[in-house]
Amino acid sequence: MLSRTANGLFWLARHMERLDYVARLLDVAQRMSVLGGAKSPSEWTSALAASGSGHAFAAKHGAVTPKAVIDWLARDPDNPSSILSCLATARENARAVRGALTSDMWEALNTAFLDARRFKGGDFEESGLTTTLDWFKMQSLLFNGAYSNTMLRQGPFFFVRLGTFVERADNTARLLDVKYHVLLPSVEEVGGGVDYYQWIAILRAVSARRAYHFVYAERIRPWHVAELLILRQEMPRSLRSCYEQIVAQLDALAEGQGGRVGECHRQAGETHARLRYGRIEAIFQDGLHEFLTESIVRTRALGLEIEDFYFA
Repeated sequence: MLSRTANGLFWLARHMERLDYVARLLDVAQRMSVLGGAKSPSEWTSALAASGSGHAFAAKHGAVTPKAVIDWLARDPDNPSSILSCLATARENARAVRGALTSDMWEALNTAFLDARRFKGGDFEESGLTTTLDWFKMQSLLFNGAYSNTMLRQGPFFFVRLGTFVERADNTARLLDVKYHVLLPSVEEVGGGVDYYQWIAILRAVSARRAYHFVYAERIRPWHVAELLILRQEMPRSLRSCYEQIVAQLDALAEGQGGRVGECHRQAGETHARLRYGRIEAIFQDGLHEFLTESIVRTRALGLEIEDFYFA
């Protein structure tokens, strides 16, 4: 496979996963802003922080307001990680590698792009935002289902799968880190009513509320939420599950190249081992924020190593 085709597939998947993440992020901010009160910008500030685009937003808008944050994260063309920007970039990548896609993949993505043009300014206002975000999340699910169910288990599939889980690992760490470090700056809030609903909102953001109660069978505990999203193998958005998939795709690619491996394989294996044998008590003892920050750095470095090894 040509390196530019592999690169296009990798980033196509990353942008579709990022689209889904930003939609979930905005959904959490919308729900939690109701609990926090209309005058409190903390939830919208945290959404910017979790998206990694806070500095760029400040340069353009300055003050944090719900309308400005929604516009920035949902449809601003100046934000390459906005929902509409991610969809447009994913489609451009798909057009460039059209021959490597199945017809169902192209249909799911192209139809989403064309149908998204019907959304107007009013669809991104707070009153109708939830419905709009649900539609975009559904498009990501349709794309994931299309490639999972129609692609041959060969190189193109492995790169799409790899992009999906590299992006998801980064997003999960960011979401959890912002909740723990940005939303709770004062000790008085921890364990309170708002704190409880914030953790529920995080579980809702990753569609894991029922999964949490199935696994733990008790009320929401911060350390259990952290364990579910970091160390639990059965949780498909946990860091451990993401890295398990990353290692599997890299191993499959290496096998197709006669066992040739690079630094990205070593880094992925090392991180997966830390997650597989890690304990949540040790993570909290050393500092959850520090652990998540390191995870974000490791995932970014892994992405760069993948690009260097396979796409350069």
